[in-house]
Amino acid sequence: MFSWLGRFAYGRRRGLLVAAALFVVVAGAWGSGVFNAMGSGGYTAPEAEANRANALLEEHFGHQPGDVDAAAVYTDPTGELTVDDAEFEQAVTEALARLPESEVISSTSYWSPELTPEQRAEYVAEDGRSVLATITLRGEDSAERLESYGDIQDEVRASGLETYLGGGFTSEYQLQRLATENLATAQLISLPILLVLLLVIFRGLVAAAIPVALGIMAILGSMVLLRGLTYVTDVSIFALEISTLLGLGLAIDYGLFMVSRFRQELERRDGEVAEALAATMNTAGRTVAFSGLTVVIGLCGLLFFPQPVSRSFGFGGITVVLFDIAAALLVLPAALAVLGPRINALSLPWPRRAAATVSREDRAWARLARAVTRRPLPWLTGGLLALLVAAAPLLSLEPGMTNHRYLPVTNEGQVVAGMLNEEFPPDGPAGTRVDIAVSGPVERGAIDDYLDTLAGLDGATETAVHRADAELTWVTVAHRGEADDAANLDLVREIRALDPPAGATEVLVGGLGGPALSLDNTEATTDSLPWALVFVGLSSLVLLFLAFRSVLVPVKAVLVAFLSLAASLGIIVWGFQEGGLAGLLDFHEVGTTDVWTLGLIVTIAFGLVTDYEMFLVSRVSEEYQATGDNHRAIDVGLRSTGSVITRAALLMIVVLAAMGFTATSLFLMTLGIGLTLSVVIDATVVRSIIVPAAMQLLGHANWWPGRPRRSDDRPDPPSDAHPARGAVVEGEPIRNA
Repeated sequence: MFSWLGRFAYGRRRGLLVAAALFVVVAGAWGSGVFNAMGSGGYTAPEAEANRANALLEEHFGHQPGDVDAAAVYTDPTGELTVDDAEFEQAVTEALARLPESEVISSTSYWSPELTPEQRAEYVAEDGRSVLATITLRGEDSAERLESYGDIQDEVRASGLETYLGGGFTSEYQLQRLATENLATAQLISLPILLVLLLVIFRGLVAAAIPVALGIMAILGSMVLLRGLTYVTDVSIFALEISTLLGLGLAIDYGLFMVSRFRQELERRDGEVAEALAATMNTAGRTVAFSGLTVVIGLCGLLFFPQPVSRSFGFGGITVVLFDIAAALLVLPAALAVLGPRINALSLPWPRRAAATVSREDRAWARLARAVTRRPLPWLTGGLLALLVAAAPLLSLEPGMTNHRYLPVTNEGQVVAGMLNEEFPPDGPAGTRVDIAVSGPVERGAIDDYLDTLAGLDGATETAVHRADAELTWVTVAHRGEADDAANLDLVREIRALDPPAGATEVLVGGLGGPALSLDNTEATTDSLPWALVFVGLSSLVLLFLAFRSVLVPVKAVLVAFLSLAASLGIIVWGFQEGGLAGLLDFHEVGTTDVWTLGLIVTIAFGLVTDYEMFLVSRVSEEYQATGDNHRAIDVGLRSTGSVITRAALLMIVVLAAMGFTATSLFLMTLGIGLTLSVVIDATVVRSIIVPAAMQLLGHANWWPGRPRRSDDRPDPPSDAHPARGAVVEGEPIRNA
């Protein structure tokens, strides 16, 4: 099939390139509209009890003045003014008066006339030099109020005073804003580095430009599909960000493998473009197709998570990878068919290595191949132990929630949270609380008894009835500390374990951004993750069986992939939860790990960590088809793919590491470093040691239930089953082992 695809691309090369050019123009014009069609939010499971409680309370009572959506803290930077000074009062009241009615329902501050003296005291810091203002935003739902939060960023500032805006929507707004800014910065840094590396690797401008062009085309195609999806479902802005990240990285990987193999086949076939293209598609093209589908399968695992933003990550990744595959199998062959030997055009004036010359890099891979295949058991044992040691910190995982603590320490969301905890009364108007929806005609006496019981629970600091009518009672329980503190999570569990008050038909425990939401989100992720992993694992087994016609090779690949990912996650827990990487990356450790973030890393990275193994095993399979010698196939496969896989991994690491090292939010930093570690571990320990050692130990059983069919594009091997001295295998000269 893939040989036919190569010949088809050769015969229709100009038509395919014209169609691709027209698609790029249309996609750029129409697909760019996706920016205005994308939404935000969707970070929690809609069916979780906390979300159902919040939705019930808002639907029943509406969003009224006094419902705190944001908190602004005003302080005098000189330290001279206090709340008793007229200049302080004038600056704050004028700022609050400027807030547009289209975005704000009400605001309350120290100078609001409706407050009692006791209430007024809750709006001022202990030293009298900072005041708090609470703001109720306008909007039919949280998504609209989040937009209002963004719209008042400038209006809320008071002249002459330092102003910090925080509160309920801070984490969501600031994390999303920082993600967009950080990814743009990462791309500005990584693109020049990628271009330089591609020039060094390909030694020519034409060959180096092709992978980048494929990535741009795939990203534009993803934008078209994502905009189409916005007509039928909500799609988060994160979908576009993940598609940009994966689209560029995978396009460069696939372009590198395809162009490198085409150059080799062109040289082997004395410049016969059609035959070289068919051979390229039957080898590298086939591997790219199966590798890309493996990445898609991993991304499909995101669709199992209940959070809408998880599905957006999945949509963005799946669409761009599909376009990467299509571009690599249709557009790239057409471009190669047109270019032919001109693929080497505009070569840089660097000395080229003679075909029979064995480089230091070649000799290093040859030595490693001999060492691993000669003593596979010690190498396999050492590689597996290294992964197990790296995965060990997972045993100390403390589940938590992504919130304001994942922002930089200087971000105003962090500053407001710190000031509210340290300088203002803990049970004030912007304090943390659990909201309880008590449905049914409950008498006041029963509610009072229920409040007394709640007040006796460990961690509860104050209980009250916020609103009530004949059908629903809104009870609040104030607490201290973070949403994912163990004591606050236990508080939610204890509240849910209580008997409902007499007359109640249902009791739901929630609260925006509080411990109930943290507990429910973690449980929703941990409940969904096993199903996602089972789907990814079984689907990959089937796909890899079709690719290699083997049982043991797919089983080994999936097991090693999960072990490799466990090692990456273990390093993440050690590095971020326990602060092992705090000095290098300059962040303040939180002490917990968001399980949802780990789920993102696993599903996104699964295809990436099997990518390079597939290219290695495909080359081993190709050699085995030709010779029937398993030992030689492993030796040649590792030596001949060593350089090209290492270069592909380096390019992918540049893309991912740029995101991790330039990120200022702990969420994006964790995601970027986690994906980078996954690729590094797979491209080194797994690909270089574990896979060849395991295949050497399994011997001919690798290819059970039957020997793969011979490739129709590979010439018969010499009778001695060894290459001639100086022969080129996968473009790298080798010597007899």
